[in-house]
Amino acid sequence: MQINDTLKPTEVALLYQAHHSWLHGWLRSRVGCSEHAADLAQDTFVRLLRARQLSPLKEPRAYLSSIARGLMIDQFRRRALERAYQESLAHLPAAEVPSEEDRLVILDTLARLDRALHQLKPRARQAFLLAQLDGLSIVQIALRLGVSRATVERDLAKALGVCYRLRYADA
Repeated sequence: MQINDTLKPTEVALLYQAHHSWLHGWLRSRVGCSEHAADLAQDTFVRLLRARQLSPLKEPRAYLSSIARGLMIDQFRRRALERAYQESLAHLPAAEVPSEEDRLVILDTLARLDRALHQLKPRARQAFLLAQLDGLSIVQIALRLGVSRATVERDLAKALGVCYRLRYADA
């Protein structure tokens, strides 16, 4: 068995032919919508095309369902973000509501930030959110989380590093 950067397109095509119908049915039973399941199945195979993976796959259905599960979670989190954002917009005066284009940029940024913050350990993510959203000081965060000031500083440095990489990833 050799390690390739990605699976060959012909290997993915064979996996698609052998497992697409099964994956679509598996997803339909979880999301309750055939069209939504079809989109997720397609996204799963697109992700598979880009993935670094051993060739051939030992357990293709387990691997495909793992990718699909991650996509469902990402989509669920994005929809939750969208709902929260729409609710916050409802409280703004009409003159301050951003344009549709600005809304899309904001939602995309929120989704990217959410994905980036979920790379952190829960305590670091919580410390970052307490500092940024609640405006707590390092000492207050340390007391709230029951850790040392140095631990909070380390956690915040990690979180800011993730934000920095996110900010300059496209530059």
